[in-house]
Amino acid sequence: MLANNPYVIVISFDFSKAFDTVRHSSMLHKLEQLGIPDNVYNWFVDYFYGHCHSTMYGGSESLLRSINASVVQLVLYKALVSAQQLNVFTASDLQPLNALNQLVKYADDTYIIVPASCADTQCSEIDHVESWARENNLQLNRTKTRQIIFTDKRRKQGVPELLTLPDVARVSSLKILGVTITNGLSASEPVRNVISNSAQTLHALWVLRAHGMPDEALQVVFRSVVVGRLLYAPCALSGFVTATDRKRVDAFLRRSKLSRFCSPDLASYDELLAEADTRVFSRTSTNSLRVLYHLLPPPSTASQHYIIYALAHLNLPTASFKCIS
Repeated sequence: MLANNPYVIVISFDFSKAFDTVRHSSMLHKLEQLGIPDNVYNWFVDYFYGHCHSTMYGGSESLLRSINASVVQLVLYKALVSAQQLNVFTASDLQPLNALNQLVKYADDTYIIVPASCADTQCSEIDHVESWARENNLQLNRTKTRQIIFTDKRRKQGVPELLTLPDVARVSSLKILGVTITNGLSASEPVRNVISNSAQTLHALWVLRAHGMPDEALQVVFRSVVVGRLLYAPCALSGFVTATDRKRVDAFLRRSKLSRFCSPDLASYDELLAEADTRVFSRTSTNSLRVLYHLLPPPSTASQHYIIYALAHLNLPTASFKCIS
């Protein structure tokens, strides 16, 4: 979308206590419209039926009151619902007013993507979402709703001031599913944040060492916490990480190795990113249920020998592949 527009607007919606206010009846009605097997639908009906609550204080107990709203985020429930997006049920009827705008939903996170050509539809789209929320026993929190405008650095065109929205703050970075995205599509800020947070973890490792924890155990903690943090959603960020960012991470890893918190045989940041990309590509190319599977070329006799080029992630849908016969 940014390739055809000087800027793209993303509005992140925040619903107050979304999981606590979802009506059971509304969710079950929308679940019924999906045409799922009867035994699965009946499982949900049985799960939500007959729940009550009471309050105990100072030896006194209130009367039982039935629960007709809210969902419990249990492991089993998340496996069945959140992985398939809870909003498929509660927000299945929420669509953008303008066909050129895109609405993205995951659990209680909702975003609308507006191209520059439809910038004047922002207010109407927000009003539409707020109206839908009221109808579904949800409350849109405008004070926590955010607007971010992505621009193409190669273009000189600025962002018009009229894009400012009432009661909606404009930000330069936004955390989406745990990944910090900046309006310039740069990974420098998230990399700096990760290194800063990891430096605090090193202090905790110093404390653990002072209490007698051996280096082998410290390196396990470092690998689990620090390296895990550096490699969170690597495929979303690696295409935007600059050479300076990579050097910054490698310098941090070298310092950690000198302190014996990091295993001396840990690969460089470039190699760690490449390994992560390879793992994702391998799993995607062999599993048709993965979201990225449809972006692959049609299967062929040489489909087990794909080699993916390192391309900018903005061009992912048109990524090129080399096939070795």
